Amino acid sequence: MTVPPIPVVFIHGLWLHASSWTPWLNLFRTAGYEPVAPGWPNEPDSVAEARRNPELVAGTSITAATDHFREVIGNLQQDPIIIGHSFGGLIAQKLLGESLGRAAVAIDPAQMKGVLPLPLAQIRSALPAMGNPANLNKAVSLSREAFRYGFGNALPQQESDDLYDKWAIPGPAKPVFQAATANFNPRSQAKVDTANPSRGPLLLISGTEDHTVPDVTTRATYKQYRRSSAVTELKQFDNRGHALTVDSGWKEIAEFVLLWLKEQQL
Repeated sequence: MTVPPIPVVFIHGLWLHASSWTPWLNLFRTAGYEPVAPGWPNEPDSVAEARRNPELVAGTSITAATDHFREVIGNLQQDPIIIGHSFGGLIAQKLLGESLGRAAVAIDPAQMKGVLPLPLAQIRSALPAMGNPANLNKAVSLSREAFRYGFGNALPQQESDDLYDKWAIPGPAKPVFQAATANFNPRSQAKVDTANPSRGPLLLISGTEDHTVPDVTTRATYKQYRRSSAVTELKQFDNRGHALTVDSGWKEIAEFVLLWLKEQQL
């Protein structure tokens, strides 16, 4: 009997389109998995359409996005591996904390409740969304300069601009507000069950030059799992920024993830 391939659900973060995972989908499919990148609730199918209709994703919360991907997982024939970047990394951890999925990889994951470091670079990266309280229920677009600071700071200017032109879309501001205020809200939607001993293995990945989710933030996230006996590992990539899933060095990250999954016998 042929064993069906393991599904992999890819979850992107704010300001990148789901199609930015395309190189990863091709690599994982070649490696024998069944990958999908469904996008956030109401996200249009193309970058151009997403740019034309920012109101479609306005007001989307962390919970709404998590519910959406929980439904995606529920419609699969078998438990998937969940791989997320930025806010997608936070959602991947939330779902794994609920014992959904065989394993999860959280790449430069957005700040969860309980994580205290808030470096200046992270604050500056969040300003396009949080700089105006009226943005709470709006979708916000990054300027080319803001993308360069938040995503492409470790890249040549031209590569950052090319990535912006290819993948950048408006993103809902609400998750940024929710993450920033998580430690002041006892019912925060950014809360993750980090103590679950029966969940699958988790890999956290950090780019040491990341401005949007600085390395110190990801390391603090890793420490949140100290009460869990489940497998939790941290991998740091030197001189990499928040664009590490889409820049010219994306394959180094993806191949490390594939190697780690093999080590987990997945």
